[in-house]
Amino acid sequence: MQPASSFIRALPKAELHLHLEGSVEPATLLELRQRHGRPGTLDDVAKIYSYLNFTGFLMSFKEVTDDLQTGEDYELITYHLLEKLKAENILHAEVYVSVGVCLWRKQDFASIFEGLERGRKRGERDFGVSVLWIFDAVRQFGSEAARAVFELAVRYRDRHVVGIGIGGDEQKAPPELFREVYAYAADHGLHLTAHAGESAVPESVWGALNLGAERIGHALTAVHDPELVEELSRRQIPIEICLTSNLRTGCCASISNHPVRNYFDHGFMLTLNTDDPAMFGTSLNEEYQLAQSTFRFTNEHLRELARNSFEASFLPPELKIQYLNSFDAATVGP
Repeated sequence: MQPASSFIRALPKAELHLHLEGSVEPATLLELRQRHGRPGTLDDVAKIYSYLNFTGFLMSFKEVTDDLQTGEDYELITYHLLEKLKAENILHAEVYVSVGVCLWRKQDFASIFEGLERGRKRGERDFGVSVLWIFDAVRQFGSEAARAVFELAVRYRDRHVVGIGIGGDEQKAPPELFREVYAYAADHGLHLTAHAGESAVPESVWGALNLGAERIGHALTAVHDPELVEELSRRQIPIEICLTSNLRTGCCASISNHPVRNYFDHGFMLTLNTDDPAMFGTSLNEEYQLAQSTFRFTNEHLRELARNSFEASFLPPELKIQYLNSFDAATVGP
């Protein structure tokens, strides 16, 4: 992948579609395995990050989470993530935590959350990066399991938990199954996101809109429905674009087939994101460079996408204004 330009490296950014567990680098995963007395080498661990398709990716993601067991583990990976965000000039991130997996494993989530918060506080102090949490349910586990995740989000919503979402296998669980639990989350003041149109047909994106999703992850297949394209453009629903992710999972056959430029030209509210940067071998700066190199986004276009990342965030209005003002001050000029 082509190195990011100096303009991109200097551009202040936010990231809105980023899975904590997918940010764990192989070296960190090996450290966790050694911490828990599991044998292996870095080469053994690196094999986990190799897969052929979307199903294989989900299995690899699950295997990474096998070594996330304690609050201390989550503190470590959170702190490492904020260190990497700082290096990318990412000022703010809204990070998915796979709470559904924690509950499925019957882990002590109260202890895990305290670890998340310790890592966030240390990272914010040391690197000056702001983080909000989004609690993610595993859709194929069903609506009742999602409700348990969302109830925890309500419990912790005064501690930097800002929203909820559903990830996992769209083919096994369409959005319609989650109408009641999304209404519950909205009634309790949480923001709503949804992965949709990543590996399923455009109807999945319509379903996410019907759930009240305020941001949509991927929306890759929306391009096949002209009416949906017009609806997303008209309503300015932010779309969390993840270029390398879509390629690595096989959801997009080739980079030239990706609809990102089509969406941009239709006036979509787009943001660029890494999704699972360690598992996809990418960074946010590289995603911006890929967009420029492949789809001829100018520096001014990239500035617009970066500004979108702050505008589409779930930050309180006064903080959003502060970030946008500092962004505008930092990006004056060509």
